[in-house]
Amino acid sequence: MKKLLSLIVVLIVILAIGQAYRLFPPLDLGKYFNSQKSTTTPAPKYINAAPEKSLAEDETVITRVIANALPSVVTVGIVTTTQTPGSIQIDPFNPFGGITQIPGQKQQINQNIGSGFIVTADGFIITNKHVVADEQAGYKVLTNDKKEYKVVNIYRDPLNDLAIIKIEATGLKPLPLGDSSKLKLGQTTIAIGTPLGEFTNTVTTGIVSGLGRGITAGSPFEGFVEKLDNVIQTSAPISPGNSGGPLLNSSGQVIGINTAIAQQGQNIGFAIPVNVIKELLDNFQKNGNSFERPYLGVRYKIIDKQTAILNDVVEGAYVVEVVDGSPAQKAGLQNEDIITEFDGHKITGSDDQGLAKLILQKHVGDTVKVKYWRNGTIKETNITLEAYK
Repeated sequence: MKKLLSLIVVLIVILAIGQAYRLFPPLDLGKYFNSQKSTTTPAPKYINAAPEKSLAEDETVITRVIANALPSVVTVGIVTTTQTPGSIQIDPFNPFGGITQIPGQKQQINQNIGSGFIVTADGFIITNKHVVADEQAGYKVLTNDKKEYKVVNIYRDPLNDLAIIKIEATGLKPLPLGDSSKLKLGQTTIAIGTPLGEFTNTVTTGIVSGLGRGITAGSPFEGFVEKLDNVIQTSAPISPGNSGGPLLNSSGQVIGINTAIAQQGQNIGFAIPVNVIKELLDNFQKNGNSFERPYLGVRYKIIDKQTAILNDVVEGAYVVEVVDGSPAQKAGLQNEDIITEFDGHKITGSDDQGLAKLILQKHVGDTVKVKYWRNGTIKETNITLEAYK
């Protein structure tokens, strides 16, 4: 028995030495001594990240859109002269008054104030009306190739914060216009412009984050504000000076014109839908590429049905003032008349801009039939529309 035990001990020692010095194949002793199954948790299978190629493709789309659009984006500048306020200087040692009035000094302003984009090869450019609001000032356009042009004419849309400006140039590259009625929340947006009137060709990206918004647009340079409805909200950062620049989709099409920012928020910008721009351009072309627009010559306030009933009058456009020498004055319209029909279309209290829209559908020289209420009687007259000057 002792010999057997000694033999087992020797064998164990030999096996131990053999395993330590790798003289024998490795032995899995666990399968002889462990009777229970292993409970080790299998290693987790991680989901591989998206291929680097997809990110590169997204970047390629954006950079391609920017490269194609930059030659069509312009910077709009203002050229004008202002005068500083005068001052009064008092000499306390002069017994005869010693008061001298010092006149203000004239200052030449030559500053970039906004952006725009080319819509025709022969020099028609879209921008915001508030960018070119000063009718006494001159304006210039700086293109992407560093060429400077004088703005020779400006058409300011009376209904929207839009303007068409004209420069004397040929061979320009217009931007393609998209369809804002097909916009969806979450679509990629790319804004290009000149923020703060200084950093030309600045590009920001975001998404369509809201549709059908109502805002108040304005310009810190011009001191002009206007209420706008049905605009696009985007997360692409827009700064003062971006006004008038294009808002693009991933196909490089214009989907809006950058108009305003939310002063109390970050990455909240707004743009007028491109379909409004297309309608403006269509009307402009129908007028023979003319900046002339027809006007009636009245200031009015819309009276809705409820107000009309309460005041025993009729629903329509209440004439607050008739402009001297205007078509309305020549046709006999007076203050306190209420226009009820224009060219067969009834004027209702549901649309403050209803009459203005009807006028803009006409051409300079058109004669329209106008019905109006005066002292309880409906009267009728024909008015020949003239060009607004």
